[in-house]
Amino acid sequence: MQEEKKQQGLRRSLKARHMNMIAIGGAIGTGLFVAGGETVSSAGPGGALVAYALIGIMVYFLMTGLGEMAAYLPVSGSFETYANRYVDKSLGFALGWNYWFNWAITVAAELVAGALIMKYWFPDVPAAVWSGLFLCILFVLNYLSTRSYGESEFIFAGIKVLTVFVFLFAGTCLILGFGSEPSPGFANWTMGEAPFVGGFTAMLGIFMVAGFSFQGTEMIGIAAGESENPEKNIPRAVHSIFWRILIFYLGAFTIIGFLIPYSDPNLLNTNIENISISPFTLVFERFGLAAAASIMNAVILTAVLSAGNSGLYVSTRMLYAMAETGQAPKCFLKLNKRGVPSYALFATVVFGLAAFLTSLIGEGKAYDWLVNISGMAGFITWIGIAICHYRFRRAYIAQGNDVSALPYKATLFPFGPLLALIMCIIVTAGQNYSAFTGAEIDWYGASVAYIGIPVFFSVYLYHKVKHHTHIIPLKEVNLTRHK
Repeated sequence: MQEEKKQQGLRRSLKARHMNMIAIGGAIGTGLFVAGGETVSSAGPGGALVAYALIGIMVYFLMTGLGEMAAYLPVSGSFETYANRYVDKSLGFALGWNYWFNWAITVAAELVAGALIMKYWFPDVPAAVWSGLFLCILFVLNYLSTRSYGESEFIFAGIKVLTVFVFLFAGTCLILGFGSEPSPGFANWTMGEAPFVGGFTAMLGIFMVAGFSFQGTEMIGIAAGESENPEKNIPRAVHSIFWRILIFYLGAFTIIGFLIPYSDPNLLNTNIENISISPFTLVFERFGLAAAASIMNAVILTAVLSAGNSGLYVSTRMLYAMAETGQAPKCFLKLNKRGVPSYALFATVVFGLAAFLTSLIGEGKAYDWLVNISGMAGFITWIGIAICHYRFRRAYIAQGNDVSALPYKATLFPFGPLLALIMCIIVTAGQNYSAFTGAEIDWYGASVAYIGIPVFFSVYLYHKVKHHTHIIPLKEVNLTRHK
């Protein structure tokens, strides 16, 4: 009966447009709308562009590798399942729980951010009221059906994409001199230290920020398990979305670099509580858009809700997938009548709510640690994806298969996954390199930044010691195309 229920379960109801917007929605958010100004201020317009372009190359190879595996075996467990099959079950166990924790904590972080945004309009309403309301909205959207999640994410992400398009259009008009003020031309690219401010060190710092900005693109691998036509939709989404995201980021930083001097104090002071000095707001105001701050505040609220919505979706599906492979309690296989893993959803909501409550206790110290563990978890996931793809392709060839028969083939193997792996390790290792460069080592700062690494290895070693797993020989890797 349980097996029958599983077969009826996760429904392939996500269309190509949903897959596209899920990938876009995962990568465009507060990292662009809010932190974009600080990026240009720290490394200059040229430094920001180079750093994001390099991270873009890394993400491209990661996503094409994930796309190759997801088109071949489209399951909601994605890289957890791939690690179980192609590398080592202990790696799959650690990656699965690492990813679930990552996005469950992200849900809590977005509840905190959403309450801060609402203070712009309703300063006297307690933050907990808004956080509770947003959690209820996200829960309902995810509980109703996979289609309701897909449609809501399509709308959330659509608003973000439209905002970026309007920003690029308005900024281009101002650069060309069609605004009320004369165009600054290339003045902001040649002043002071521009275009590369702070040299390589500053660029390395932005390299880390850029990595965080692109986190979420891997959601497409999780959503593949519920895609209508994964063999066609996944490759299409991987290629088109990557280029769109890269153009959005590089285009936005180019506009900011032309119109706002890197030395402008507003760029450095941008935060989610003071959206009036966001570079997006400043450019829209210069273009003559009335109520630019209120509009951008609303856009950033949709970005926050989008991140929380997707976080709840992917963490729920990962918990369900782990239950399928025996890596999590079987109770999480329970589905509602619309094919949503309801118990996995309840568990994720409860955990996210508990994490949110820690932000209200003891000045939020415990919450800060949880968020820092989560921040590192995204990079660990990327490292896992690169390893899984490298092993998958090698096993596919070792077992005498023709690479041309793959539904989708990632380019430049083995260079692609190996370059992505090396760059991921550099980004991970450099999260808080400045803690080691001062006269004295900042042990607290280092521990906060890198706490996610020992946590991950502890989970990995716990499973390995308990189950005595080993790396699977290439000839024994399971390459069947079913669960």
